[in-house]
Amino acid sequence: MQYQNTRARQRSSSSDSLERVARLASGSAVVIFSSSSCCMCHAMKRLFCELGVSPMVYELDQDPNGKGMERALSKLIGNSPAIPVVFIGGELIGSMDRVMASHINGTLVPLLKDAGALWL
Repeated sequence: MQYQNTRARQRSSSSDSLERVARLASGSAVVIFSSSSCCMCHAMKRLFCELGVSPMVYELDQDPNGKGMERALSKLIGNSPAIPVVFIGGELIGSMDRVMASHINGTLVPLLKDAGALWL
């Protein structure tokens, strides 16, 4: 019986984390879920800043619910590392590989313009 209650709490916690991720992701034009000690996260933040975008950054290692949100992000993006993860206009773009591919193929800037993160 105790095992079932624990499982129910884990599902509820997972659901809460996913809802929180969705709420935070839709709160700004560009949202990055990051870790303050991650070099790939630093590179991601730097890319957006160099493009003239001021992303909302959530450092999961500094959030008391960060581990739960990291698990929720991992479920959303599949096999990729859970961080960094980028949302533009409330839509999941993905992790570093997806964002860099969009930047290289020229689709990142139009996404940023459509979301209102760039006015150029």
